[in-house]
Order: sequence, then structure tokens, then C-alpha cells
Amino acid sequence: MKRLDGKSALITGAARGIGRAFAEAYVREGAAVAIGDINIERARETAAAIGPSAYAVDLDVTDQASIDKAVAEIESRTGGIDILVNNAALFDLAPVAEITRESYDKLFAVNVAGTLFTLQAVAKSMIARRRGGKIINMASQAGRRGEPLVAVYCATKAAVISLTQSAALNLIPHGIYVNAIAPGVVDGEHWDGVDALFAKYENRPLGEKKRLVGEEVPLGRMATAEDLTGMAVFLASSESDYVVAQTYNVDGGNWMS
Repeated sequence: MKRLDGKSALITGAARGIGRAFAEAYVREGAAVAIGDINIERARETAAAIGPSAYAVDLDVTDQASIDKAVAEIESRTGGIDILVNNAALFDLAPVAEITRESYDKLFAVNVAGTLFTLQAVAKSMIARRRGGKIINMASQAGRRGEPLVAVYCATKAAVISLTQSAALNLIPHGIYVNAIAPGVVDGEHWDGVDALFAKYENRPLGEKKRLVGEEVPLGRMATAEDLTGMAVFLASSESDYVVAQTYNVDGGNWMS
């Protein structure tokens, strides 16, 4: 028997990167997975590549109507949601003196409000079904500390860790387990943009920041998205039925707690 047999999962921002890797792992473990993404065409391509147990759902986590519609669509298709992964997020960086309200508003709208109100909508669905469920929020090592150029992103991920704790304590009486994963530096398409921003503000050649952060990881390299899937499956499965309100570091040793 697979660890997620018969489960229905929603992963936000799952058309690429970490979200896609989680979707692939969940399908391997027997779940039906909704690939929630604002880029619905790419979500459809991802779902088709994963196979018949994955399907695309149009989802903008900054739009409550979009969240509610996606939840209703998944309920209609599978009978409900057993697992939610709040993975959708944005990144930006700038010196404090150059942070714009536009950047601040965008990051908090997706990373914090998007996480909260998607969690809320799915929790309501889980409570109505009276079957409980697992909710996994994506935090970051950036939520554990400040960084000179990353004030807003760090603040959003610190908020996700705090939200995870509060939501977990509020929802566990309903059998809803809320936990989080805090990755370190994860290689992939996303990091090309991050590297370019560091190149701009730290006057580095392209690729140098990415190389340096990989070398600084105690394990000696950046993570791949697949390095995170073991924790994602564990927190979604019955194996984590005594784990509540925790944020797990999966970062190659960058942060010790």
C-alpha cells in the first residue's frame, strides 16, 4: 500500500519547480493531485506530463473568488481535499532604502495572504467533511533570519512560520494538522532570477552568487526540488500524525534548530 493511497491533494504554484516535484511524489504515493497555478496552460502541461492522477486547476491565490472556485472544483471532482501544500510564492530583493510599496504589496499578497486564505478555504472544506487533513506551508530559511537585501521576503516567510503555528493550534481539534517546510537554497529556474538580482545589487557576474551559496551549504551543494519531497510526503501521510505546528528545515545544514 502506498502512503497517500486514495488521498486528494491541492498544491499551489505547482506548474514548475518545488510544487511540480511534490506533485510527482504525491502521485507516486497514490494521491490524486490538483496542479493549482495562475499559469493554467503550464499547469495543464505539467499535469499531462505527470499522468492521469494529476489535473490542472486555475488558481490565483491573491483572488478569493479564484481560491473558492478551485476548492469547489476539487471537491466536485474528488469529493474533497485531504492535503494542501501552500507553495505559491514570489521573491524580490533590494536594499532597504530602495524597497517599493509595489514589491512589498505583491510579496505579502502572495506569500502571506495567499497562504492564509487558501489555508482558510481548504480548512473550511476539511471541517465540513469531518475527516481532518494535512496542510503544509512552504516557509524558508529566510524566515529564520534577516538578510541585508531580502527584508520583505524574509518578513513574509517569518510570517508563514508564525501563521503555521497559530493555524495548527486552532485547527488540530478538527483533526487538521498544519506544519511547514523551510527549504534552504534550491536550484532551478527560480534561482536564475534570484542570481540576476544579486548580480545587480552586489555587482557580481551572473552565476557567481549561485555558485557561492551552493558552496556555503554545509552539505556542499544547493538542494534540488527532489531533496524536499521526502519531507513533503512524510507531512502529508499518517506517519506524521503526532506532528503539529512544526517548521522543518530541509536545507543541507544551513540552519540548526
